[in-house]
Amino acid sequence: MSTMPGTAGTELTTTVVIGTGLSGLAVAAELRRHGVDSIVVDGLDILGQGQPANTTSLQRCDAADSASLRERNEILRHLRNYAASHSVDVRNTTRAVQLTMLEAPDQAAPQWQVHTPTGILVADNIVLTRCAHSQLRRMLSDFGIAVGRNVAAAMRAIGIYLVGVGELITPSPKEVLRQAKTVGQAISAKVNPDGATPSTGAFPATGSLAVLGC
Repeated sequence: MSTMPGTAGTELTTTVVIGTGLSGLAVAAELRRHGVDSIVVDGLDILGQGQPANTTSLQRCDAADSASLRERNEILRHLRNYAASHSVDVRNTTRAVQLTMLEAPDQAAPQWQVHTPTGILVADNIVLTRCAHSQLRRMLSDFGIAVGRNVAAAMRAIGIYLVGVGELITPSPKEVLRQAKTVGQAISAKVNPDGATPSTGAFPATGSLAVLGC
């Protein structure tokens, strides 16, 4: 992570993870294990209309899952301990409010600006959590991108990854961890195509469920 020269309040990072709950912490921990830096910010706000081109407002979408609440809380406890002990940059009091796509003609994929009340985060990759598929389709439409049946594939093509996002139901904790592992590996392979990535170890299992499959 670094600050852009001459641009106070603007930081550069490889990945911005939007959501400080189970999904966000799980993917941030997985990225940390692969040596990929990230900044985790709190969930999404609603903005008014009239934003400029290539910009979309972000709406927070929460779905309670009472059946697995105890399991989720136990995994969250492990994830928070891991984040604290491995210097994962989690900003619980910083909320993402707007996402802007920066087109770069000399790059295959765009860069992204995540606007927060305290500044702008610039990243090559975005991880979204707790978003409804209808919102994701609207987001792609805002960016002028045609959406087929596979929303996740359309998102990945422009550097946006989804964790903990279900089309009809909220994914189980085990499914969230599986998605986090898959996304962490995908971003790591993109950042380090030669496969030479450092490993920072795993965190302990909880019950019969190994956190991030480690």
